[in-house]
Amino acid sequence: MRVLAPELQDQLSRARQLLAHIRDALVRFGASSDEQRALTTSVAQLDEIFLLVVVGEFNSGKSAFINALVGENVLQEGVTPTTAQIHLLKSGEPGHPPSSDGAVRVVTAQSELLADVHIVDTPGTNAIIREHERLTSDFIPRSDIVLFVTSADRPFTETERAFLAAIRDWGKRIVIIINKVDIFSRPAELEEVRTFVADAARALLGFNPDIFPVSARLAQKAKHGDPASWSRSGFEPLERFIHETLEERSRFRLKLANPLGVGHAIADRYASIADERLLLLREDVSLLADVERQLAVYRNDQREGFELRMTAVEKVLVEMEARGHAFFEDTLRVGRLFDLINRARIQQEFEDRVVADAPQQIERRVTDLIDWLVDQDFRQWQAITSRLVERTRRHEDRVLGAPDVGSFHSDRSRLADSVGREAQRVVDTYDKRHEAAAIADQARMAVTTAAAAGGAAVGLGTLVAVAASTAAADVTGIVMAGVVATLGLLVIPARRRKAKREMRAKVTELRQRLATALRTEFERAQEQSASRIAHAVAPYSRFVRAEEKRWQDVRSLLSSLRDRAGAFKRDLAA
Repeated sequence: MRVLAPELQDQLSRARQLLAHIRDALVRFGASSDEQRALTTSVAQLDEIFLLVVVGEFNSGKSAFINALVGENVLQEGVTPTTAQIHLLKSGEPGHPPSSDGAVRVVTAQSELLADVHIVDTPGTNAIIREHERLTSDFIPRSDIVLFVTSADRPFTETERAFLAAIRDWGKRIVIIINKVDIFSRPAELEEVRTFVADAARALLGFNPDIFPVSARLAQKAKHGDPASWSRSGFEPLERFIHETLEERSRFRLKLANPLGVGHAIADRYASIADERLLLLREDVSLLADVERQLAVYRNDQREGFELRMTAVEKVLVEMEARGHAFFEDTLRVGRLFDLINRARIQQEFEDRVVADAPQQIERRVTDLIDWLVDQDFRQWQAITSRLVERTRRHEDRVLGAPDVGSFHSDRSRLADSVGREAQRVVDTYDKRHEAAAIADQARMAVTTAAAAGGAAVGLGTLVAVAASTAAADVTGIVMAGVVATLGLLVIPARRRKAKREMRAKVTELRQRLATALRTEFERAQEQSASRIAHAVAPYSRFVRAEEKRWQDVRSLLSSLRDRAGAFKRDLAA
């Protein structure tokens, strides 16, 4: 680029700095190598001559149009795809043998236009060799202006629409050339085609591009000795537009807008990727929050259910205590003095009337409570497993709105699958009988240790019978025959009150020991279940939260860079 005025030099410096920030962001967030290369290449074009790229279908007359533009027959013309590779036209001695630079064939010609611009002729967008389209697409990011040539006899074909849609996001200055307008005999026919192309282009591109109806054939005739064809060729307005565009400040603005447009397009694309991933992650975060809420509700429901069932267990002991009080009222009285002397008989009567089937009821209700607890735990795991499996299945065929970048989707799928597998493994290997037996054993151990009544093999019902029967053992031997004969009227009421107090104390102690043991086991089981769920979900949860933070940063940074590039382009166009 030639020496610039201070104002333009300042704009160039600011543009380079902004583009460097975009490039660093793309590297940091794993943009594809093709897009990083496209930005790097477009930035490098700042130091190169103005680049005008000509695209269109192979039968639209691109080569004839370029020959008319430079005033020489430098490119082969034909009705078949004659342009099998990219041609770069630059200023030089005419007739010089073409040279090749990889996929690009360099052709030289003496033309005033080529002093300030290079022209690129590309393979047709509908060429039968699909590699041609790739070469054309790779070259578009390097262009300063795109001249899109469509044929008047087949304007704006489907392949042309598709190609324009593919290049519009690069933010290029696109000019549409309607070639072969000499086929029309009436102006109304040309106007009809021009209106059709203008409407289609506006709908596709979102703006009104410059449109020039021309006849390359007539322009070539005019430049080769038939001046009368010049006015009918339509080339004069086009050439005037090109020369005005190539004025230094206009050329500088377009040259600067080129990499800014590429940077804006790529930053916007990756900001959209960030939006797509944050949307997916928000659903993941919502799922994790639902699991947390589900666990909290589950724990509350469990506590309420446990207390309800624990009340049923304690009710058996309360009823036994009530029967004990009634027994003492009925037994410890003067009318039964001689029965009280028979300790074995009184103790047996106590066990039959007071203890009765309380041990069996305790065993059944505690067993029911433990079975309920284990079953609820199992159901909770099943619920979480189904949520995770549903989530994975719902998104396994998800069509994403942006290309994949890095290993995000594979990592996310792997972790989601691992959580689902772990939850399913717990469900599949969940041995209800073993879990219930473990809780029952722990409860018996707690009650047995507190009661100092033997080993873990002693059943809860046995413990209840032992604890309750000690009340009878304390009573049955307290009344001696001599004492009864002399002091019966005073001693028996006192002993009856003492027996009731001791009965109440022992049953209360048993209720507390049993409730404490079962409640402890209940809380331990809840903690173990929560710990297993948390352990299974933790890798997925960490990934989701870390990725959410990462892509929030990506979106914020790239959106800011995109907006700055867009504002810079608007300032240049003002």
